[in-house]
Formats: sequence, C-alpha cells, structure tokens
Amino acid sequence: MTIDSGYGYLPDVFQRFKAQYDEINELYENLALKCHQTGPLDEKTRRLVKLGIAIGCGSEGGIRSHARRALEMGLTRDEVNHVILLALTTIGFPAMIAAKGWIDEIPDKDS
Repeated sequence: MTIDSGYGYLPDVFQRFKAQYDEINELYENLALKCHQTGPLDEKTRRLVKLGIAIGCGSEGGIRSHARRALEMGLTRDEVNHVILLALTTIGFPAMIAAKGWIDEIPDKDS
C-alpha cells in the first residue's frame, strides 16, 4: 500500500519497514528530530540542506523524499530548483539532471 502525502507517496518499501520494525523506525525518527533541533539553522534552511545532501550523494529516494517534504512545508518549486541548479558545478551535469528528473516527477499538491 502506498500512502499519499499530497505531493506523491511514501514508498511501499518504507511502509513495510515501518510496519516490521516500528520501534527502530521510531528511534530513527526521534534521532532525526533531535538532529534538526540541535543548532542554529531554521527549518527552511535545514530542509534545503538535507535536499542538497541527498542530491550530492545521488540518493534517488532521499532526493524524492526531501524535495517532497520541502514542498509540503511551503517551499516553492523555484527554491527547490535552485538547489538542483547549485549542484551542477559540484556533482556534474548527469547527476544534476537525474536529480532534476526525479524532483520533476513529484506532482503538484493539487494534481
């Protein structure tokens, strides 16, 4: 079963992991929350940094997830696309264009 988040879906593999290892998933989510709360960066900046990290390591799932979360919290497509463009001179055209393709596949919330 996929769960619609308004901007796409949560992958089946994640849903199965969460169902099978609920306690581990909860611990992971608590760690992620603590990491986000520790330090001076605001929520928007943290979300863009996480997207940039996912783009830099070429994580398709991470790119889709962090882009979706950025859009869900109200960042614009232009802001997300700027992060993609910034990756061009760091990771190269093929990796940047792959990230752009994955993000472009995320439907608009109203779609």
